[in-house]
Amino acid sequence: MVFALVALVVLALLGAVHRYVWRRFVGDTTEPGSRLRRAGTVAAFVLPLLSVGAMTSGRVGAPFWLQQVLAWPGFLWLACLLYLTLALLVGEVVRPVLLRILARRDAARAGAESGTPAGTPAETSGFPTEVPGEPRPRTEELVTSGSAGVSAPSEAVVPTASDAPGPVAEPEAEPAASTSAPAPAPHPSRRLFVSRVVGGAAAAAGLATVGYGASGVLRGPSVRRITVPLAKLPRAAHGFRIAVVSDIHIGPILGRAHTRRIVDTINATSPDLVAVVGDLVDGSVADLGSAAEPLAALRARHGSYFVTGNHEYFSGAEQWVDHVRELGLVPLENARVEIAGFDLAGVNDIAGETEGQGPDFGSALGDRDRGRAAVLMAHQPVVIHDAVEHGVDLQLSGHTHGGQLWPGNLLAELANPTVAGLERYGDTQLFVSRGAGAWGPPVRVGAPSDITVVELASRQA
Repeated sequence: MVFALVALVVLALLGAVHRYVWRRFVGDTTEPGSRLRRAGTVAAFVLPLLSVGAMTSGRVGAPFWLQQVLAWPGFLWLACLLYLTLALLVGEVVRPVLLRILARRDAARAGAESGTPAGTPAETSGFPTEVPGEPRPRTEELVTSGSAGVSAPSEAVVPTASDAPGPVAEPEAEPAASTSAPAPAPHPSRRLFVSRVVGGAAAAAGLATVGYGASGVLRGPSVRRITVPLAKLPRAAHGFRIAVVSDIHIGPILGRAHTRRIVDTINATSPDLVAVVGDLVDGSVADLGSAAEPLAALRARHGSYFVTGNHEYFSGAEQWVDHVRELGLVPLENARVEIAGFDLAGVNDIAGETEGQGPDFGSALGDRDRGRAAVLMAHQPVVIHDAVEHGVDLQLSGHTHGGQLWPGNLLAELANPTVAGLERYGDTQLFVSRGAGAWGPPVRVGAPSDITVVELASRQA
């Protein structure tokens, strides 16, 4: 019931946003019945349907080729909708300002063309202007010197009996000479002009933002480097480098080439260990197994390790755990291994609780020597408090994407203790990666994708 209510609210909100976008981009800028209006109206119905299809096709078991066909336009439109709407909202502030400026300009232009600025005495009234200090002219003089077309009588006229009331012939009006200028050529009204200017600027800004964000994802992640001191790390492990990668999101849009770019980037850093911190895939092994195969080329002196993220449990977690093992990665399913100088532990994602495979910190960390430094791989940052209780020195997480699409970082901050970067919680440090891929729209704005080389530092060095 709750899910159905949330779905209805989301659909209603999407409908209202699409109605607003249609009004500003189509209804306010095109003529009724025009081809542009018809095309814009069709797009306003088709694009949201593609988005719904992109989001649901994988969940309902649609063929993978259909998922790919729907994913590009459907997910890209969601990103476009976000930034077009934000640009239009900025335009709502600009719109009245432009209308006022244009109204003043038109008023000034009209005054200049008439040649009678405000405050100039009228010269067409037929009456002379009164000059101070001179006697006021008599009425007879006013009549004699009246305006053109008015004749003054030479003597008084006394009415007679023949002037009795009766039908009086009205003088025929002479046709007025046409002195008006030719009618101006039709042109858009100020409101239509402003709507087109604001709409065009909003479209340019929104689409340019999406294009920039998509190009960053398709280029692949950049490399960041941070140094993390650990009090318990022995001098022999000083400078140990862990390449942390999360949220690769192999799927209908980001496929084998995306995986290859990430593997090449990681190998170029020559890490001592690779930590793949969940959300590797968005789909089944049958559909995406070949796209994940480049992971077999990862090279690190102490191996590559993997923990599940929430998206693995949407995609068949057990099958993916088996598949990454075949590719040479070591899954840490609530387990721990001893690396030279520290313990490396990993826990399942909390999404696995619905399948009885959730995180078990007791199994992963319960019986270890707390005199040794401990590094924990856990997909979601929200388990940091469990890590603190179990004496973890450093937790490596992902999940947040750094917000992925600004202002999504503001929402991510509400649900996660840390959205991106390194923060301390008691004696435990938490590092959250922004991720190497993207979920949904292959677009990142304000949260570029990355692979982070975490260099451990011993305080004894």
